[in-house]
Amino acid sequence: MDKLKSVLSGEEARNEDRNILEAANEASTLGWGTRIKGFIGCFVIGVVCTILGVCTLFIPKIGIILFIVFYTFGNVCSLCSTMFLMGPVKQLKRMCDKTRALATTIMLTCLVLTLCAAFWWKNFGLALLFCILQVLAFAWYGLSYIPFVRDAILKLFTMCVK
Repeated sequence: MDKLKSVLSGEEARNEDRNILEAANEASTLGWGTRIKGFIGCFVIGVVCTILGVCTLFIPKIGIILFIVFYTFGNVCSLCSTMFLMGPVKQLKRMCDKTRALATTIMLTCLVLTLCAAFWWKNFGLALLFCILQVLAFAWYGLSYIPFVRDAILKLFTMCVK
């Protein structure tokens, strides 16, 4: 009788759906070792692309374009590497925390504007400016994960300005 009640009320279907979702979630999660390997691999690719970008900066005519492409791709890979450690949803939620939202917005905007300045507007000075802003925003974003570091930097900066 209880089985019939659960079927008619739809509770069994909800439990079945939940079990399917749980099974899909368990099947799609990565083990800790795989997460570490993915993080290291993606981070190394990001660093190598960034270094390649700096090395190609001095190639005549196409050096600036190669720099912008490699450098931006390197930053994206470095940012995505942390998604292996905490998962993409949790990473996106942390990126949108109130302490990181401004740095995240500036960083992602500068990534897009760097590519626009290089390929669409063909203004390489502006593209380099956006690359510099990428570095600063990415550093500020990264420092937000270390407790009290950003506050200490702000205090140091205000002491130097006075």
